Amino acid sequence: MEREAAALENVCRGIALRARQAAQELALMPAERKNRWLLAVAEALEREQASLLEANAQDVATAPAKGLTAAAIDRLKLTPARLRAAAEGLRQVAALPDPVGEIRGGERRPNGLEVLKVGVPLGVIFFIYESRPNVTIDAAGLCVKSGNAVILRGGSEAFHSNTALTRLLRAELIQAGLPEDAVQSVPTPERAAVGWFLRWSDCVDLVIPRGGKSLIERVVAEARMPVLKHYDGNCHVYVDAAADLEMAERIVVNAKCQRPGVCNAAESLLVHAAVADAFLPRIGLLLQQRGVELRGCAETRRRLPQIRPATEEDYRTEYLDLILAVKVVDSLEQAIVHINTYGSRHTDAIITRDLAAARLFVQRVDAAAVMVNASTRFHDGFEMGLGAEIGISTDKFHARGPCGLRELTTYKYVVIGQGHVRE
Repeated sequence: MEREAAALENVCRGIALRARQAAQELALMPAERKNRWLLAVAEALEREQASLLEANAQDVATAPAKGLTAAAIDRLKLTPARLRAAAEGLRQVAALPDPVGEIRGGERRPNGLEVLKVGVPLGVIFFIYESRPNVTIDAAGLCVKSGNAVILRGGSEAFHSNTALTRLLRAELIQAGLPEDAVQSVPTPERAAVGWFLRWSDCVDLVIPRGGKSLIERVVAEARMPVLKHYDGNCHVYVDAAADLEMAERIVVNAKCQRPGVCNAAESLLVHAAVADAFLPRIGLLLQQRGVELRGCAETRRRLPQIRPATEEDYRTEYLDLILAVKVVDSLEQAIVHINTYGSRHTDAIITRDLAAARLFVQRVDAAAVMVNASTRFHDGFEMGLGAEIGISTDKFHARGPCGLRELTTYKYVVIGQGHVRE
């Protein structure tokens, strides 16, 4: 056992050291070369679609035996549409300005010193994620464009998909004249491998875990470097007294049902008492027709007597499934207090025609993204114009919300003098 552990440590250490070297080389690469790689990968995803879908089919076929839920299998699945979306995301990233070398501020001091704030890469990013193999593409594209090397640790359930994608990404790095080890994957499903990378702050600059709450809690507990994360996505939609109820129906159904297994899907619905009689029977029928199980407070069940009572825990839960907790509230203030008490600071939405109510909601709700008359599903890097995202952060340092190119960089000060000395 000791020999096996030592061998695993050596393999992981080699990956980390090669990533550190690749990051140093990549930081010097011009934007044109990185963009050429992004566009080449986008073409390769479309060209190699058949083989990528074949590899993914192997993972999907074994998913039920591994205990994956229907929602988890949906996240695991690659489709032609998802590959096209990933390719389009890479093209959008290529079209964005390079944050490396960007002048983010500066001034000339009274003594003649020029002080500049310049964007620089973070270095090496260890990215741990579950299920969704299209995330492999997004993460690699964003990291390379922002000048960072990335070490990918996907879940065992997506092994064949991620292996095929990583092979494609690395082949195109060579063709573009970029360091091949700018993108590497951990070649073993051993959980112990994650622990090694979390120790090496000399090689790894940032960890991004993207998966279940237990995974993220483990990473936070063990990491010796910063962690960019969100624990869960308990997202709310609040239907205000001044809501357009037809608009509210469309938004609630979309936020809950379009993809229930993702972090920006709605998990709780709050309805103002003034519109509860008109709205709850309508939305209840629409959601139940789509297979959604509703769990409600006493006032909700008075309008929808057939649904289950909601518990305190229901209002705190990220279901990632076709389950929705519902509560009737007496005021906008009560809705805001409920969201700030039970929410996860991820995404919350208000449906209203009252501008003052929308402003107060936006000001008071503590979330990485607040939506006004729009689905929570728009809290997404692609939808918000970042091209792609490596994850969503509910932290307040150093990044919040969808993490794209700029969030994968930091800055340094460059001070230019002409023989200046301090008196």
